[in-house]
Amino acid sequence: MSSPLISAPELLQCLGDPDLRVLDTRYALADPLSGRLAYLGGHVPGAVFADLETDLSGEVRPDGAGGRHPLPDPETLASWLGAQGIGDDHWVVIYDDPSSGQGFYAAHAWWLLGWLGHTRVQVLDGGWPAYLAAGGAVSTEEAAHPPASFTPQVQADWLASADEVATLPGTVSLLDSRAAPRYRGETEPIDSKAGHIPGAVNLDWAGGLNPDGTFKAAAEQAGRFPAGDVVLYCGSGVSASANLLALALTGRIPGPTTRLYAGSWSDWISDDARPVATGED
Repeated sequence: MSSPLISAPELLQCLGDPDLRVLDTRYALADPLSGRLAYLGGHVPGAVFADLETDLSGEVRPDGAGGRHPLPDPETLASWLGAQGIGDDHWVVIYDDPSSGQGFYAAHAWWLLGWLGHTRVQVLDGGWPAYLAAGGAVSTEEAAHPPASFTPQVQADWLASADEVATLPGTVSLLDSRAAPRYRGETEPIDSKAGHIPGAVNLDWAGGLNPDGTFKAAAEQAGRFPAGDVVLYCGSGVSASANLLALALTGRIPGPTTRLYAGSWSDWISDDARPVATGED
């Protein structure tokens, strides 16, 4: 696609396109059922609901390895997408609700589909509020599309492992996408340890969004990131996707020079031998 983003007015013009499939990824960590309830209360006509934990994540391991939202098995995710009527040739638009302060779930699903090799994927800029503000129709009917064939073509070089993160050369920037207090270790509302991976620089994902939940322009995004190769992480590999999308707006698409440490902080601390830093790096 020419851009990883699509505006609400542009989406409205295309809702009747038979090649279009829409994913609703609204969610809240503090209330996992809220996204599903929001979907049932009203969604973009034809949209399919994708739950972060049950549809877009793998099984959490007892030892915590892989993090709180492990990458799903590619074949399993591809099978689920096909069952929802999303096939190899479909154009997928994904939205969430940035007004809740968590406008990164759509970006995460965008990254996941790209990781599976699906290139016709965009995020609705501004999400659900932007759609409503543009006068979009609201449906309460659950979508039922004919099953399709989704063939995964995993982009393995989009990922960085914990071992690679531990030995990154100085030419690669490690970016922590969480809020600054969590990065510094001043607070940790979710994970068992506070702090960050030694050597990481803080770059809060929320800094890439405007107050209305839309993404800042490419020129503003470019100024947020260091030059050269980067590896990004967050708490569980989800919110870092918003920074990856912001990078893509500048032309730096996911790949071997712009990678995600998918397990992120929750995976890093699953091994007590890994060091933890606090304060500013």
